[in-house]
Amino acid sequence: MRTIRHFVDKRAREHPEKIYTIAPEPGLSLTYGQLRKDAVRFGKYMLKLGLKKGDKVSFMMGNGYQTTKIFLGTMYAGFVIAPLNLMFQSPQLAYVLDHSDTQIVFFTEDLKEKLEAAVSKINREIKLIKIDNDVEDILPGDEDFSSYTLPEVVEEDDALLLYTSGTTGVPKGVILCHKNMVAGGEYTTIAHELTSEDRALCSLPLYHINGEIVTAVTPLVSGSSVVMPHKFSTNNFWEYIAEYRCTWFSVVPTIISYLCSATNLEGTDLNLDQLRFGRSASSALPPSLHKEFEDKFNISIVETMGLTETAAPVFSNPMDPSKRKYGSPGPAVGNEVKIIDADGKEVPRGTQGEIMIRGDNVMKEYYKAPDITQKTLEPDGWFHTGDLGHMDQDGFVFVTGRIKELIIKGGENIAPKEIDEVLYKYPAVLDAAAVGIPDDAYGEEIMACVTAKPGMNVTEEELLNHCLEHLGKFKTPKTIKIMDELPKGPSGKIQRLKLPDLVLKGTMMEINTVAPQQVKEMFHDDDELALIDVRERGAFSKEHMLLACCVPFSHMEFKIGDLVPRKTTRIVLVDGGGN
Repeated sequence: MRTIRHFVDKRAREHPEKIYTIAPEPGLSLTYGQLRKDAVRFGKYMLKLGLKKGDKVSFMMGNGYQTTKIFLGTMYAGFVIAPLNLMFQSPQLAYVLDHSDTQIVFFTEDLKEKLEAAVSKINREIKLIKIDNDVEDILPGDEDFSSYTLPEVVEEDDALLLYTSGTTGVPKGVILCHKNMVAGGEYTTIAHELTSEDRALCSLPLYHINGEIVTAVTPLVSGSSVVMPHKFSTNNFWEYIAEYRCTWFSVVPTIISYLCSATNLEGTDLNLDQLRFGRSASSALPPSLHKEFEDKFNISIVETMGLTETAAPVFSNPMDPSKRKYGSPGPAVGNEVKIIDADGKEVPRGTQGEIMIRGDNVMKEYYKAPDITQKTLEPDGWFHTGDLGHMDQDGFVFVTGRIKELIIKGGENIAPKEIDEVLYKYPAVLDAAAVGIPDDAYGEEIMACVTAKPGMNVTEEELLNHCLEHLGKFKTPKTIKIMDELPKGPSGKIQRLKLPDLVLKGTMMEINTVAPQQVKEMFHDDDELALIDVRERGAFSKEHMLLACCVPFSHMEFKIGDLVPRKTTRIVLVDGGGN
């Protein structure tokens, strides 16, 4: 039986005293036996509160002891866990709370104001329960739940509702059933040859599929254990691995870059002899960064790839370093994969097309979105990833970009990732992303945005010369913007499709909802401002408008100050009279 309940019961029955998770901040550990007891009690408590099988339960808090128990306990009991992304702004949070039909939200004090503001916009009751993440028990100690019986749980029952952080539009809710969740854990276990003696360090949030499947469900499925700190920090990353004898960790490329820039193992007495490997996923790992990490720390990094819709793992490089290929997330593990053309026909090896996935880890559906589900999932189970790539003769897949992100310059297809990788080779570059922008001559031109590593500087001229040398004139960006930060999703993946709006449309400030006339009144005739137009356009949701005010940049500084104190609707100040 491939359910979360089956594996919790199995581990508790076979090894009740074995540790499943360690929470380093409060110094708490949770055995498999206690995990089962707490999951049963938690489920009965939910029944007493009026929930029924399949109802949604959410949490809004960082990782930790109680977060882990709520995450697994909800699914164990037959309810659906719907974690809330801490990166969501108020409009997104309100949308997800409403759309998900969640009944209960567990939260910590630090997120109370943000959560209550979002809930106030919803026209139905949601029960909010404040807890302390670092205590052993959050349930009433003297209550008797013996009269409640947990419902049966089967493989096809919904287990997780997780919202993707897409680059445009509202988030999509992905439904994963118990079979999907377990398959994700099984494929990760197979890919990394995990045993019951392994121990993971969780560096990614439990509101992201990587943290949920790779470092919470996988230890459960493999009978191993996980260290679950509140969040990733360069200050304690290596210390936790050494102290708790972790044998592997899962990170994203941004974290790898931070570790290279901000940490050093030389001169320390940390014992990392037990550490077998690190795992990178969620976005492509630039080969230059991959090699930099391995050379600096002498720790093997296995590049992989997964999606929310596939319960995390899809591809993984072999554990044998001599068989890995830099720049590829590896061959499929557990799944089937094929590359198709625009007509849906499978293409020969080495030919670029859309990557398709089929397997027990592929999602059940998009929540309340049958049309999108039908377009994405074929009747025979093949899932359209929307990713472009090709497969070599050894079955290794090379991802070249997203279909929607492809740059078409003068009729030529250019994969943004190719430009990204060249920029990452420049020593001072921390983050890089190329994107297409409108151009009268070519249809689209290339713009790149980068951030510099801490304590380092870089100029546009330096980077343009670097690109000319490695890419040639045609693929060299027309312009390169040096930014303080790039927009990212919760996993650290750069959201490149947001860059044109941020760079080309001016500076965005979030303010309170105001009518167009109110905005006009902020700008007086004696200010000599060229207020060309104020218009309303649909933004994130029907109750939040995007107000575009066209004014000269020379007047932005003191006018933005008038708007800063307010918080919900966006005002975009644009130099010119267009959009």
